[in-house]
Amino acid sequence: MKNPLQHQEVDKAVTDLHFVMTCFQEVLLSLGEDELAHQLPWVNELPDITGLADDQETKLIQALSISFQLLNMVEENVAVQYKRQVENELGIAAIRGSWGETFGQWKKQGLTEEEMAAVFPKLRIQPVLTAHPTEAKRVTVLELHRELYLLLVKNENTTWSDTERDQIRESIKALLERLWRTGEVYLDKPDLYDERNHVLHYFTHVFPQALRESDRRLRGSWKAMGFAPGRLSEPEQFPILEFGSWVGGDRDGHPYVTAQFTESTLKKHREAALQLLHQELHKLAASLSMSAVHQETPTALQEAIQTTAKALGETGAKALARNPRSPYRQFVNLMVARLNNTQTNANTQPGCYYPTAGDLQADLKLLRQSIQRIGAQRIAQDLLFDVERQVRCFGFHLVKLDIRQNSAYHEKAISQILQAAGFKDFDFVNWDMNKRLQFLNKELQSRRPFLVLGDSCGPEADEVLAYYRVLRRHVQRYGTDGIGSIIVSMTRDVTDLLAVYLFLREVGLLDQPIPVAPLLETIDDLQAGDRILEAFLSHPVTVSRRRSNLQEVMLGYSDSNKDGGILASRWNIFKAEEQLSKAAARHGIGLCFFHGRGGTISRGGGKYHRFLDSMPAGSVSGAIKITVQGETIAQQFANLKNATYNLEMLLAGTARQVMQLQDAPALPAPLFDAMERLTQTAQQTYPSLIDHPGFIPFYTQATPIDVLEQSKIGSRPARRTGTRSLADLRAIPWVFSWNQARFNLTGWFGVGTALSQLQEQAPQHWETLHAAATDWPFLYYTLIEVETSLLNSDPVIMEAFAGLVAETDIRDALMALLLEDREAGLRQITELFGRPAADRRMSQLQNTARRGKVLYNLHQLQLQYLKAWRAVKDTAPEIADPLLKKLLLLTNGIAGGLKSTG
Repeated sequence: MKNPLQHQEVDKAVTDLHFVMTCFQEVLLSLGEDELAHQLPWVNELPDITGLADDQETKLIQALSISFQLLNMVEENVAVQYKRQVENELGIAAIRGSWGETFGQWKKQGLTEEEMAAVFPKLRIQPVLTAHPTEAKRVTVLELHRELYLLLVKNENTTWSDTERDQIRESIKALLERLWRTGEVYLDKPDLYDERNHVLHYFTHVFPQALRESDRRLRGSWKAMGFAPGRLSEPEQFPILEFGSWVGGDRDGHPYVTAQFTESTLKKHREAALQLLHQELHKLAASLSMSAVHQETPTALQEAIQTTAKALGETGAKALARNPRSPYRQFVNLMVARLNNTQTNANTQPGCYYPTAGDLQADLKLLRQSIQRIGAQRIAQDLLFDVERQVRCFGFHLVKLDIRQNSAYHEKAISQILQAAGFKDFDFVNWDMNKRLQFLNKELQSRRPFLVLGDSCGPEADEVLAYYRVLRRHVQRYGTDGIGSIIVSMTRDVTDLLAVYLFLREVGLLDQPIPVAPLLETIDDLQAGDRILEAFLSHPVTVSRRRSNLQEVMLGYSDSNKDGGILASRWNIFKAEEQLSKAAARHGIGLCFFHGRGGTISRGGGKYHRFLDSMPAGSVSGAIKITVQGETIAQQFANLKNATYNLEMLLAGTARQVMQLQDAPALPAPLFDAMERLTQTAQQTYPSLIDHPGFIPFYTQATPIDVLEQSKIGSRPARRTGTRSLADLRAIPWVFSWNQARFNLTGWFGVGTALSQLQEQAPQHWETLHAAATDWPFLYYTLIEVETSLLNSDPVIMEAFAGLVAETDIRDALMALLLEDREAGLRQITELFGRPAADRRMSQLQNTARRGKVLYNLHQLQLQYLKAWRAVKDTAPEIADPLLKKLLLLTNGIAGGLKSTG
């Protein structure tokens, strides 16, 4: 049964949705769109929309697409209000995954305040924004959504007068009209500059404020639990929250990410970081009004003012003259002058600029200690804490730019380098692993490069060396802070990692502490991960380069799912985390797992607290990286409260994992054996679909994959090399296409059949899983996510899309396979949890039902136009192009309704 607060949440969603849809209806009526206004959902009975005039149909698709965005905003705001109400009425520990719940758990475990506080500085969390082609909304539209959301929040205030409330309503309607007149879909494919501007918006306008709010949540939760405030008063006592980006650094299958674009991206990041700090220091100078007349100025501050002013000369004198009796302002004025020189490189003499962010941090710390010394701790906390935290977390680099490339691309580059260097046997691509290893071991004993600077070797080699030289120039000028990791996609063995050392040696970067990280993507590579890591950590060059007791390893959720299905992916990642952690421990280091998650369940998506709690005990050292991709960026971080909540889930969840005993007991053997048996069965079931001789015709006809490959939603090609094969298709359009046709099978296929066979053939294993379904976080999280995928699939729409398959025997065989597995999955999960989804997932089911009829109508149009477009796309482009535009509109609307792409 739902509690009263959940009833209120549902009621509020209905009321708020009616309000905003009525506003939208009034806008359309005022524009003379009477027929359209009376076809809007949730304020009218939705009519059948097939058979409309062409122009009216296009308008209706846009109106329904906007309606879904409004619904998503309402649900987001209601969720925020619900959490606030739960916290107020039930206490801070009532929010799942929060700091409050975490502290409550730790108290029950008998941990002291000192032990709790000691974990915070060990945390190093890094969300990494990527530009995978899954965001189906234009940046302009996202900004309009943000403005509209803020007005909806503003409308929550119950103290407004009727006149003020009417003004808010008119502002909402004005924004809705702007949204209506703007349009939602990219008419031109966004380029890398668009995508970079998109993520820069979050790095400069969202995350700095979200960091402040996140810190306040931690401090406020600590205080609410009755703990000593002094343990969380200084910036050094808080977790490090960094941010990363792949936009401008990820070149795996992305030919448009050139060395020049990487260089300009690093420059943009630095410029933005310094500009943010410039603004903060100006605000600080305006606020630090304490006069030397009323309190003595600490000696250390006086000396720092004199030293810095002398070094700056005339500029320093002007900085002091601006506020003659305000030493704190004088010092900040001098800091601004040094920061100006850092930005412009106008004066790089010692003491006149800041060589590193650490130097600015030292000045801020001196300022804070000086203010504290006169007894003004409250002022130091209020005015300096946020600035110090910004410098600690964003530095002069803003974000860390990862560099990613595929191992196969590196192999071609090395072959070209060897050929250019005069090697007779230069075919590195076709050497076996032992020959590669022998060669690399020998070469890495020397520091001489293969080439003379300026030599051209071939397209792959020239491009690889060009962006490594970009890294060298950046490191020489600014250090390594702005560079994340060099990530090798499709890491198969240790030579794929050692190849990076060869490139680093070639440009003179081998001694720099730039991390090199494997990306383990397939099931086989995950299973071999500990052996790869063991060989890499043991290598003499790795040992000599080590600057910290931390090694990064990236885990791929998307390709492992595409390789073996949802269950094989999740279980093999779980086992890999355990084995990789043990391999690292043997070398006395910890691992920073980099989780390559997408927005959908089949690509690792899901709630952060459940995801983190499901990890193997003892596998989290304190540092963690997580990708945030596509539409997930806006869903999680576009609005400040949501951004703060998600960062809290990340930080608190990681802290809980760190607190688990490193020598935590291994998974009980019966549970391990049950999961092994279940996963093996699921993995054996998966090829019955993928390897079916009719699968490719089925997939290409029963999903809109051909439309998605024409979409305008990202700069990256849908295929890595352009080869038209399932293997070459990226995991994102693979998932996106199944979701658009409402199969959602990448999130559930194989699980139902595997559970049914386990129950029949090994009932003792099934009973073991039944007993652990709600108690073991990994199993609970996996089952809940699979069930969500099943509930979001729709057999009626699946059948309709399958009707596009010309070969009836293939269609009938594969649909029978899929529907049987789907039904088995729903039935089995209900049995494992002991209650039907209707009793456990009321909110999920209501959200799905609210969207159902509108989505059904859009799918009918999608099917109609998909048939028509396919009939003419190769023969009559003048007819096909308008149809494709309509299909892209429908794709966008459906993605908004599903709150998911790939």
